[in-house]
Amino acid sequence: MQKFGVDDLRGVIAVTPTPALPGAAALTARDTVDLDESDRMIRALVADGVDGIITNGTLGEMATLTPAEWRAFAACVADAVSDTAPDLPLFVGATAPNTRDTVERIRFLRDLGVRGVILGRPMWSELGADTLLAFYRDVAGLFPDMAIVLYDNPEAFKGPIPSAAYAELSQVPQIIGAKYIAITPKFGADMAAVGDRLRLLPLESDWLAAHTLYPETALGCWSSSALCGPGPVLALRDAIRAGDVDTARHLTRRIEWTYEPFLARTNFREFSKYNITLEKLRFDEAGYVAAGPARPPYHIVPGPYAEGARENGRRWRRLVGEVRAQDS
Repeated sequence: MQKFGVDDLRGVIAVTPTPALPGAAALTARDTVDLDESDRMIRALVADGVDGIITNGTLGEMATLTPAEWRAFAACVADAVSDTAPDLPLFVGATAPNTRDTVERIRFLRDLGVRGVILGRPMWSELGADTLLAFYRDVAGLFPDMAIVLYDNPEAFKGPIPSAAYAELSQVPQIIGAKYIAITPKFGADMAAVGDRLRLLPLESDWLAAHTLYPETALGCWSSSALCGPGPVLALRDAIRAGDVDTARHLTRRIEWTYEPFLARTNFREFSKYNITLEKLRFDEAGYVAAGPARPPYHIVPGPYAEGARENGRRWRRLVGEVRAQDS
């Protein structure tokens, strides 16, 4: 029986890194996952009140973990959630270069008791819309008890999911949501395509705009910045739920302020070349999680980009303090 549905995708869905031990950037490194920090990270997010967790997308280094590392991290996360909040929506990444490996990964997750997966597409070659639909339908058909969140990243997968494909995918019961990259003119077409059958999750800084346009269906967001400290995003959630537009606008403006020096805001295509390292740098600077080094080959980053990420982390840490002071 499927555990999670569209209505379970609400509030703040935190997107996590895979914490790394020192030396993880070495080409010969093995067993690089900091499992103690991974466990602490998940327990902290649960204690602080996030509404769901996504792991092992791009910044979660799905592309650079060995199979053994991925299994160890997935088991650690599953155990921490099971121990603290067994009904919390958890979606572990299972994207792989080929469908058979994806199937094996989802079987592993199911055996762990995980009932949610975030799933991109095989990415060696761009998929046509017909191939994309067949991939997701075939995987969903094998796992009727697994809820699927689509990973719609046009840089990673050589293009967005077309609106017509969203309409078809929203008819698959196991597909309950999508990690959506940005609010563009296409967003309206995609929202019309999926209706209330599939939850499009915008980035937290876009959430107020999305909710203003679609108050009945734009009920959640994804946030990697929650790993700099979830307080500001949780405060935004509470303001949106309370209909406190002034507070929601203020928090959104302050969140945007933190992003000003971050490459993702000025050149997303360029950011996508370095995003793993940049995300980890800002997490470490903010201090909520010890993300550790990025794994090769994505451990290289130009100095100015790195400093922009650190400044983002510093600004977010300041914003956490502002929200905490407001609450006290």
